[in-house]
Amino acid sequence: MKIGFIGYGSMTRALAGHWARTHDVMVSGRDVDKAAETAGALGVRSGSVAEAAAFAEVVVLATHHAAVFDAIALAGGAEAFAGKTVIDITNPVSTETFTTTRPDGRSLTQAIADALPGASVGKAFNMAQARVWDDLDKTFDGRQIVALYTADADADATIADLIAEVGAAPVRLGDNAHAYQLEAAAAIVIRFLFAGGDAHTILNLIRPEAKPIR
Repeated sequence: MKIGFIGYGSMTRALAGHWARTHDVMVSGRDVDKAAETAGALGVRSGSVAEAAAFAEVVVLATHHAAVFDAIALAGGAEAFAGKTVIDITNPVSTETFTTTRPDGRSLTQAIADALPGASVGKAFNMAQARVWDDLDKTFDGRQIVALYTADADADATIADLIAEVGAAPVRLGDNAHAYQLEAAAAIVIRFLFAGGDAHTILNLIRPEAKPIR
């Protein structure tokens, strides 16, 4: 699979580091030199935002949340994402109030999906710091990490497979109408992290008897 990252920070390094073992990965961003530096460290290709969107079957939005729509514009707008799976890993969370910042009470993921009607969109990997995803061992306190995600029907299987490939257990919360809940939950984790919590701080799902969510 071809995976293109828009963004070159710690989350890109963590996730791309896993996926580059079995997939063709490209790293991009507004600063092409920084993108090339990250790509070089991972042994993957780099390019412009537009090149990454054109290259990829799966596009990972790994920018700062406030830059998401600028990144979409740099990629070429909605048409550049048509037919692709788009994974939003960002969190629209204030680090002053530790609340979500979307003014309309809806998730950033849903706004992205609305802006990219030709793409299959989901939210994942937003509820843990990069060091958690970078760690090869996804077992904490004797339990495998559960990675909650949202996705429309066409993105579901792809996102679940990519979560499993990094060693976590994928659990779909629902479609992207539920993505706001993931963003709000991430705000809790971020608050603990900013208070000095260990970088491996997570909210894990413990299900003594796993049953499908309907």
